[in-house]
Amino acid sequence: MKAVCWHGANDVQVDTVPDPKIINPRDAIVKITSTAICGSDLHLYDGYIPTMEKGDILGHEFMGEVVELGSAVKNVKIGDRVVVPFTISCGSCFFCKKDLWSLCDNSNPNAWIPEKLMGHSPSGLFGYSHMMGGYAGGQAEYARVPFADVGLFKIPDGLADEQVLFLTDIFPTGYMAAENCDIEPGDTVAIWGCGPVGQFAIRSAYMLGAERVIAIDRVPERLQMAKDGKAEVLNYEEVDVGEALKEMTGGRGPDACMDAVGMEAHGTGPDAFYDQVKQAVRMETDRPTALRQVIVACRKGGTVSIPGVYGGFVDKIPMGAAMNKALTFKTGQTHVHRYLRPLLERVQNGDIDPSFVITHRLPLEQAPHGYEIFKHKKDNCIKIVLKPGQAA
Repeated sequence: MKAVCWHGANDVQVDTVPDPKIINPRDAIVKITSTAICGSDLHLYDGYIPTMEKGDILGHEFMGEVVELGSAVKNVKIGDRVVVPFTISCGSCFFCKKDLWSLCDNSNPNAWIPEKLMGHSPSGLFGYSHMMGGYAGGQAEYARVPFADVGLFKIPDGLADEQVLFLTDIFPTGYMAAENCDIEPGDTVAIWGCGPVGQFAIRSAYMLGAERVIAIDRVPERLQMAKDGKAEVLNYEEVDVGEALKEMTGGRGPDACMDAVGMEAHGTGPDAFYDQVKQAVRMETDRPTALRQVIVACRKGGTVSIPGVYGGFVDKIPMGAAMNKALTFKTGQTHVHRYLRPLLERVQNGDIDPSFVITHRLPLEQAPHGYEIFKHKKDNCIKIVLKPGQAA
């Protein structure tokens, strides 16, 4: 089959690789009809996530048709259309039973690696390094889905791929990030980052009852999409974000602040230059410019929500502000399984059409071009869907 493979930093290629096979009774093989490039894939593309190996198949946002089933999979049948959560979960461990699916104890066969770094291992992830299980990803023509009896979610007839594809990751991620803000009626939520997750967080915050959402970015098309979602917007290259937020909230600050940027944040101040230098010489793994601003800007007693991916260690975090302002932090990889059914109902009820975020549709063979325009924000690119089997 054809698959998008990692060959090193800033080097992905479409290779011919062996077809996946059933190796466990709880496996399924899915023929992929739609897959996407995620912002967190860029951390792999840029070489900031360790334990990647040449030839690893990328991609964790994918859906398709079931074409083969292990003997223990009874929840779906061959021919069903399914979406596949990017977090891999067993369904029976302590954490899965607590609805904390991205913390599954049994799905990462390489748990010893993150345990050394983090103390404990999160769940396995599709296409996201050997530290996270070494699972082949879904930017391919076919994928093996382990624990398919738990993970595969059948899609009812009448819904197009693009309406449900993002149930695999970015829609639940934006929704959980907004839910983590503990929104009450009348609240103001500020969101750093207007990429795809930020866009879903904006709309989710309103669905959960926010009165105002203020979105921060610098890319004109992202800011316009945020405006289309009824957010007020700030361009951080044109204003002092902290001062602007004080002015917009009567000096109090937003009730909740969200870092939807993560480990490769950009900035205009000296701290951004500091991060770039330290990251370049591997004295710091991540660039937390947005995280620092989030902590300082949030009102006293407020909530900080962090859906942005962080990979390791960061410097100069204002913990004095966090402690003295009595901030609550909520973060984590998304518990996708928790949100599949309620968010599908949102789509079916017409509350949201997730396809709004798509700006580019490309055949799988053009994935290397897609990564380039997505990384460098060329051609007004915000979200790319790849179509395996479509002619180049």
